Amino acid sequence: MELFQIQTADGTLLAASRFMPQTALKAVVLLPSAMGVPQSFYTPFAEFLAENGIAVVCFDYRGMGASIPAKFRHSLRGFDTSVTQWAEQDYNAALLATKAWQSEVPLIVVGHSLGGQLLGMLPDANLIDAVITIASGSGYWRENAPQLKRIVWLMWYFVVPLATRLCGYFPGKRLRMVGDLPKGVIYQWARWCKHPAYFVDENGAAMQTGHAAIRRPILSMSFTDDELMSLRNIESMHSFYSNAVIERRHIHPSEVDAKRIGHFGFFRTQFRNSLWLQALHWMTNPALKRSI
Repeated sequence: MELFQIQTADGTLLAASRFMPQTALKAVVLLPSAMGVPQSFYTPFAEFLAENGIAVVCFDYRGMGASIPAKFRHSLRGFDTSVTQWAEQDYNAALLATKAWQSEVPLIVVGHSLGGQLLGMLPDANLIDAVITIASGSGYWRENAPQLKRIVWLMWYFVVPLATRLCGYFPGKRLRMVGDLPKGVIYQWARWCKHPAYFVDENGAAMQTGHAAIRRPILSMSFTDDELMSLRNIESMHSFYSNAVIERRHIHPSEVDAKRIGHFGFFRTQFRNSLWLQALHWMTNPALKRSI
């Protein structure tokens, strides 16, 4: 693993890491994080891909993980950003950096949750050759998994506004919810999760995104025991990619000899010889190369 920095179009420096195979290079993967998840969470999977000929770039959005400026390490009060800025500036800058680093091989995005949602908001999404979404659904609370739907309304309508107003940011670590998030991020995300159209502006009107312009192959890997995303969430999200050829795999834990997968489990090393191999085989399938 090599640590480096990515500079965004507005001059922000993001902490990033890249993994280079010691064997012949087959493709390069950009691995954007889920909401509140640091890039280090994905290191074992990135190392696995590198061992199998796939170069990988991971990064932290501004205000997250190693991309938090020193003066905000103890509190995100006063840190100004939004999910839109994460997509249009940070995610897009990481995409450009990944393409510049390994321009001669296919560029594949493996987007976990939020990372699979935001592709249609990237100015340079045309650089992407293929996509794997992992447990990526719309987030609309009335479509959430039953166990979450029973309580998540409390978060969006009471906990988020009260805690964020009090602290100046969302203190998720103390509340054991998601993680600490900048004020602009949690307010925008809450607005999305409360609306059936998901991607909406401050007035509740549907945002114009570029999801329908993405025509590359997509593999959707979702899980029957996801404690956050229902199948309806998953299908709703992928309906935005209306012109892409989508292969859907809704996987029960028993199919991979496991008792549990859940929203985050795909990235556990116990799935190295099952789920990880499924993703690797799809990325390196000659049929995929012909389609891109």
